[in-house]
Amino acid sequence: MTIIDRLRMILERVNLTPGNFADKIGVAPATISHILSGRNKYPSAEVMLRLHETYPDIDLNWLLTGEGTLIKDDPDSMFTGSLFGDNLINATKSAAEAENRKENTLETANNVDNPVVKQEIIYKEKPTRKIAEIRIFFDDGTYETFTPSK
Repeated sequence: MTIIDRLRMILERVNLTPGNFADKIGVAPATISHILSGRNKYPSAEVMLRLHETYPDIDLNWLLTGEGTLIKDDPDSMFTGSLFGDNLINATKSAAEAENRKENTLETANNVDNPVVKQEIIYKEKPTRKIAEIRIFFDDGTYETFTPSK
């Protein structure tokens, strides 16, 4: 898995488009676009630092090397190790625990009347505008002015 693949995983996790992600971390959208398209093989140190400042829970070691988990010190991380490795471990819950879960009932929402917000719209009439003059500029640097007759 390349650093570009790991960056795509982060985009999926934060549920942002590349442009919105770039805005969020404070870099130009073209920067993220160039990284994802493969034009720039590796993100710059500035991109990595801004990503880390915005998302401090993302493990930079994982992002740079692929070792560890996406979220640092996250025992509930979905995968540990390589995605296609021999020792893929699902660290969340075992199958037996998943089958014996209890369902929690949802509380009914209290129907509370929200106060009605009234807004007053004031329309102001603007005076009618009249054409004062029209100028036509020619390619030889001259122009003509036309004024309406009253």
